[in-house]
Parts: sequence; C-alpha cells; structure tokens
Amino acid sequence: MGLYVAATDRVANPALDRVRQDVARRLNVVPPTSHAFLWVTDFPLFDRDPATGQLASVHHPFTSPHPDDVPLLDSAPERVRAQAYDVVFNGTELGGGSIRISDPALQSRMFTLLGIDEATAHARFGFLLEGLRAGAPPHGGIALGFDRIAMMLAGASSLRDVIAFPKTTAARALFEGAPAPVPPKELRDLHLAITGQGM
Repeated sequence: MGLYVAATDRVANPALDRVRQDVARRLNVVPPTSHAFLWVTDFPLFDRDPATGQLASVHHPFTSPHPDDVPLLDSAPERVRAQAYDVVFNGTELGGGSIRISDPALQSRMFTLLGIDEATAHARFGFLLEGLRAGAPPHGGIALGFDRIAMMLAGASSLRDVIAFPKTTAARALFEGAPAPVPPKELRDLHLAITGQGM
C-alpha cells in the first residue's frame, strides 16, 4: 500500500502531517503515556512568495543563516538553512526560536534579499542596525507555548480545554462579550471608520 501526493511542499507537507497524525491515532501506535521530545532544525531561511516570486523569510527577517550556507545567499538563497529550531513533544510543537543576526552588514544583506531597499530598512529598522553596529552580541531565544504545555500535561486534545476563557471558532470571547461595538467617539479619536458589515 502506498500514498502518493503531488503538490508543492507548502501544500503537501502540512496535509501529509495531518494524515500521519490521524493514522497514528487510529492505529494507536503512540502510547498515551509516552514522552517523546525532539528538536526540529535546518529549516529553510527563505521561501518564495508564489504570487510575486519575491523571497520571503520563513521565520522572520532577523533569523541568522546557517554559517556554512552564507556563501549561498546570493547564488542559491532557497538552499540556505536558518539557525531556527522548534521543540516538539509527542508530535505537538511546544515552542520555537532562532539565533538572530548580530552582524549589521549581514542584516542589511538580508533586507536587500527580501526586497527591502536601504531607505525603507533605515526607516523601519534603523534602530536595530545602529544597535548591531554598536556591538550587540550574538543572541537568540525560544518562545514556549505554555498553553500547549498545559494541554500536553493534562492529556487534553484541544487548547480550549486548558484555557480559562477560550474564544469560539468564530473568534468570539463569550465570557467577556467580545468583540463589542466600538463607541463612535473612540473611532473618531483614533481616526478610524467602519466601512463594512461586521460580525
């Protein structure tokens, strides 16, 4: 028996992941008391926007390229690996992070590859480039999803089971009554206008 999929990685990988998880659950091949952690590394640094063909950051524009791949930035940017990582527990991502770019020249080069011209980079990220020029050390981090950790520890199958006041699938917060209508004065103060039908 085989399963064949014909699609781009962007479409096929998430779809096959859902199939893999469903098959594992149906066949009961993952013991409910197992504790399996793994690190996912070697993510691509770039992806290409299918609509425009422009390079885009897979993680964010401040993620450092793998040191071995820096020579590929100009010749084969889609082969460059990111210094990014995810931690996964029993098939569920608990958190992710990256090592940040600490070299101002490399950060400027990244902006150029992403189609951000020098003037725009200075206007939007001048503070960052100045901080890097001042000697910001190599740095990185990870963001853990404590709600997901609580879900795993509780053996729950949904985040809604471990969040005190979960939103509905329609993005409504029933306990708080949100979203609520915004008073006209607040809209005027913020120079906002409602132009279409809301929820």
